[in-house]
Amino acid sequence: MALLARFLRFCCAGSAVVLLAGVALAAAPPPYVPRYEHVVVVVMENHSADAVLGNPAAPWINALAAAGANFTAAYGVTHPSQPNYLALFSGSTQGVTDDSCPVAFSGVANLASQLLAAGRSFVGYSEDLPAVGYTGCSSALYHRRHNPWVDFDTAPVAVNQPFSAFPADFSQLPDVAFVVPNLCHDMHDCSIASGDAWLAAHLDAYVNWARGHASLFVLVWDEDDYSAQNRIPLIMAGAAVRTGSSVGRVDHYALLRTLEDMHGLAALGNAAAAAPILDVWNDRVFGDTFD
Repeated sequence: MALLARFLRFCCAGSAVVLLAGVALAAAPPPYVPRYEHVVVVVMENHSADAVLGNPAAPWINALAAAGANFTAAYGVTHPSQPNYLALFSGSTQGVTDDSCPVAFSGVANLASQLLAAGRSFVGYSEDLPAVGYTGCSSALYHRRHNPWVDFDTAPVAVNQPFSAFPADFSQLPDVAFVVPNLCHDMHDCSIASGDAWLAAHLDAYVNWARGHASLFVLVWDEDDYSAQNRIPLIMAGAAVRTGSSVGRVDHYALLRTLEDMHGLAALGNAAAAAPILDVWNDRVFGDTFD
């Protein structure tokens, strides 16, 4: 029965399950998105996959890609930065075509409002955010255009947290967390090496913990540097993630759809037409090696 409980815990609600002699078996199952206990999504800035992957200035990122799932056909939705963040968070660019500030949306659903309505949790952690719920356009190296949850009145003030609030006890993380480094550490204003070093210093412990605690780490960029066809790095690591490359085309809408399917949520906007990511999950029974 413990095996059954673990299986059901990580199997998406849409999968057909048949019980036979106390064992859970999928009845001609479609692939499914596992339901992780915690997901941390980190969004970096303005570099193409070719600029980052294989670059010796990014040893931590490249080790992550080698040990996890590396998406070789991942793309931003558009240019410049801000509409990509909105697309990833709400399934639409919301008509935004630039990086102007502020933009604001009333009554518009988004990933945070969906999760909270379903009894789950979301927090966005922004480096250099000066106070919980801060709505200003900038402070130090924080810029609101990289923080989409502040733009929606359906996302409560409390979900807008500084990165200093990121818990040291990772079991206290919400179901889904987004992390936005500041303009230097996200590689926007500073080097690839500086961003890689920041990730190693601040997220490596979570990545290692996630592998044994039914949790997932997602590293994605908003857009490329205009040097390619908006092909961006996207890497996943954590429990039950296959090692290797995924060659199918994905974008921010597909990533949002995956997070929504993971929690049994309806797909928002353009995410409804995007296929969820299905080919990178280990096909063994999830939970066998988790604490």
